[in-house]
Amino acid sequence: MRSLIIISLLLAVSFIFAQPAQKLVRSGNSAYKNGHFKDAEIDYRKALTKDPNSQKATFNLGNSLYKQQNFEESTSQYMKLAQSDGKEAPKANVYYNLGNSLLENKKYKESIDAYKTALRQNPKDEDTRYNLSYAMTKLQQQKKQEQNKNQQQKQEQKQQQQQQQQPKPNMSKQDANRMLNAMNNNEKRTLDKTKNKQNPPSQNTPEKDW
Repeated sequence: MRSLIIISLLLAVSFIFAQPAQKLVRSGNSAYKNGHFKDAEIDYRKALTKDPNSQKATFNLGNSLYKQQNFEESTSQYMKLAQSDGKEAPKANVYYNLGNSLLENKKYKESIDAYKTALRQNPKDEDTRYNLSYAMTKLQQQKKQEQNKNQQQKQEQKQQQQQQQQPKPNMSKQDANRMLNAMNNNEKRTLDKTKNKQNPPSQNTPEKDW
C-alpha cells in the first residue's frame, strides 16, 4: 500500500512539472506557426529545462533549428529522439526529419540511411521515398566530383614531377644572345688592337723653326 502511495506521489509531481513544460511547448508552437522560429526555439529550450524528457519539445526544437538552417544542432536533436525508446514522437517522422537535416548538411550517405529507416517505419510515405532517391543522386554526384578532384590532383603532381626531372637550362635565350654579342665585340676589339700594333699611325712632325 505504501508503494502505491509513493508511485502516486511521484506521478503527481511529474504531472506538476510537466504542465509548465507543455505550456511552453504550446507557446513555442504558436511562435513557430507565425514564422518566429527563434522565439519558438527559446520556448522549446525552456520547456526542456522543465521537462528534459519531453519528446515534443525535443522534436519541435529540432524543427525550429532546421528552419533557421542550423542543421548541425537540428541533427543532434533528432538523433536524441532516434536513440530514445519513447513513443511520443513517431519514429518515421523523426528519421524523416533527421534525413532532411543530414541532406542539407551534405552528409548524403547518412541521410540515405535515415530515409531507409523512416521507410521501414512507414513504407507508404512517398515524400521519404522521393527524398531518398534525391539523396542517392546527390551522393553519386559527390563521388564523381571527388574522383575528378583526385584525378586533377594526380595530374598536377605528375606535371610537377616531370618539371623537376627535366634539366634546367643554365641561361635563357636572351642571356645567351647577350653573351654571344659581348664575345663578338671583345673579339673585334682584340683584332683592332692587333692591327694597330702592326701598322702604327704616321706622325707628321713639323719642321723646326730656326
